[in-house]
Amino acid sequence: MEAAMYAGLDFFAGYPITPSTEIAEHLAYRLPQKGGKFLQMEDEIASMCAIIGASLTGHKVMTATSGPGFSLMQEALGYAIMAEIPAVIVNVQRGGPSTGNPTHVSQGDVNQTRWGTHGDHAIITLTASSHQDLFGITVDAFNLAETYRTPVILLLDEVIGHMREKLVIPEDGEIPLVKRLRTSVKEGVDYHPYFPREDGRIPMSDFGGVHRYNVTGLYHDMWGFPSDNPTLVHGLIRHLVDKIQNDRHVIARSSQYYLEDARTILISYGSAARSALHVVETNRRSGERVGLLELKTLWPFPSGLVQEKCAKARTIIVVEMNMGQILSEVKKAVDNPEVVFLANRIDGVLITPVDITRIMRLIQGRGV
Repeated sequence: MEAAMYAGLDFFAGYPITPSTEIAEHLAYRLPQKGGKFLQMEDEIASMCAIIGASLTGHKVMTATSGPGFSLMQEALGYAIMAEIPAVIVNVQRGGPSTGNPTHVSQGDVNQTRWGTHGDHAIITLTASSHQDLFGITVDAFNLAETYRTPVILLLDEVIGHMREKLVIPEDGEIPLVKRLRTSVKEGVDYHPYFPREDGRIPMSDFGGVHRYNVTGLYHDMWGFPSDNPTLVHGLIRHLVDKIQNDRHVIARSSQYYLEDARTILISYGSAARSALHVVETNRRSGERVGLLELKTLWPFPSGLVQEKCAKARTIIVVEMNMGQILSEVKKAVDNPEVVFLANRIDGVLITPVDITRIMRLIQGRGV
């Protein structure tokens, strides 16, 4: 992906799986041209472990997969969260569970990106509905991974992964890039690989360089050595969660359409948001006060943004292609969950403006 290389990607490891294979095919050709390295691994577990190792040695890294492969990555994803290793993981969703519906659209992995790996943790998951937005969101994913020393999930769907549309690539420097924060400690034992500065960021030292330090998936102290001390365990869990949850307002990204006077608000994301926007614009032309909140950050869920923008809405309709995974989050965020409804498809076909309009009319016919 051109956006990943714009952000500084120089190492990709992955295993082909539809509908994400085109990402690997493109980077296999383009990344070596930029001096980067592309590796096709034996499976998705190895792919995730490979990018973890490359990130530790100072590289900006990414892998790409779809549902079954993303499931295989979960243990290594948890390792990257615990060891605070920057990485970007792209999941181009298809129907599931299991082998599911390989080349058809779905948005069924939303909750898996949040809760797929075990234990208490926080995660950043971004998405987009157009290739132009996706370019910027991809750069954001790399920037956030470096800022928070964490893996970041780029959650797409089959329609976004396979559609073709115009893309304007920004000039170099037009989008700010976050570089790896490296430690100023030159030699010796004064480098603490897990001790945050006052601004919350933790400098890194390229593994195998001037510092020797421990990397583990166990609870650990500021030097990286395993510990089951209750005080250290508590503090580490709080740090891993708080560094992301406390900045959820900073991480939140969205596009907003006609929300100022909207009485009916659609909330959507990914390719479903394209259909939702068409419905909104069609109804606005006929005088209906309909608006759209398109979410580009799914996790940490922007509950404050949703509550604020939906405060005056009489009806809220969540448009997604699953059984209501974001619906439940919206209901928890708004003041009156009784006015929140679901417009969805789960059959491997893109939800259309006709589908959304039909469901919206049924809801309005109830007198809501």
